[in-house]
Amino acid sequence: MTATYYFRVAGFPFSVSLPGACDIEELLPSFLPFYETSIGAEEPLFRFFAVPLSQLPCSETKELIDETDNDMGHLVLYALSDGYYIEIINNGHLHRMFAKSDFSSVEAHIQWDDVNAGNALSSLIRVAYAQAILRHDAVSIHASAVFCNGQAYLFLGKSGTGKSTHSALWIENIPGTELLNDDNPTIRILNGKAYAYGSPWSGKTACYKNVSFPVGGMVRLNQAPENSFQLQEGADAFVVLYPGCSFIARDEHLRNSLYDTLTVLAGSVTVGTLDCLPDKDAALMCNRELTRKQ
Repeated sequence: MTATYYFRVAGFPFSVSLPGACDIEELLPSFLPFYETSIGAEEPLFRFFAVPLSQLPCSETKELIDETDNDMGHLVLYALSDGYYIEIINNGHLHRMFAKSDFSSVEAHIQWDDVNAGNALSSLIRVAYAQAILRHDAVSIHASAVFCNGQAYLFLGKSGTGKSTHSALWIENIPGTELLNDDNPTIRILNGKAYAYGSPWSGKTACYKNVSFPVGGMVRLNQAPENSFQLQEGADAFVVLYPGCSFIARDEHLRNSLYDTLTVLAGSVTVGTLDCLPDKDAALMCNRELTRKQ
């Protein structure tokens, strides 16, 4: 027996079908703010099916295209003739997923005896979601995001750069600032304007807000002995944004869709780089520069 659940993230509906014995509230607690009882006749962004191993599609011909360790575990990505095969290995447990090339439909085998099965399930859904939205003028971006005065501000950078710390400094020192998402907000282009959305994926910070705001600015952080802000425009702005985006680089269709989205972002949103210390002055400088034209 299977139970199907519906969620909507950044306005995109999708379905998740799990064995009836699964407790959705226990497995995916961060998804609950995004839960919907039904999406009616609306076509979902993608359909996610958890299936027994015996029902998982198989392919003897697959090409290894990426292998990395990240917050999801040890992730291995293979290209197939008609899609992708993904493995997530965590503490000896192997979770697998087959996806169509456009990620409109995915089938996954979850090892339910894994105490971290919910995390693996969430991670595989995240992979599918991040690729599926690319064709719809949207991108999942690795950033910490805050909002204040009706605008969202996103802070990008390598892991350990201080994105969460910088968000906390905004919250402490700029009245009315709140955290939107601390790891993977979604940016979506609607009628030529960029909006930032909360998501079920917020890293180690439990911040799962089903809200959105126009993007007021995006900044790449770099640790430095003093604070210095540089405005970036055109191609330079594109280069600032590109490294934080979740996409399969070798997939021409997904890559070109991302390029289109980033081109709009770079041309319509204030983008900068901030060499900074983890201090109050850095937050005040960043806020001042991003809101200068507003």
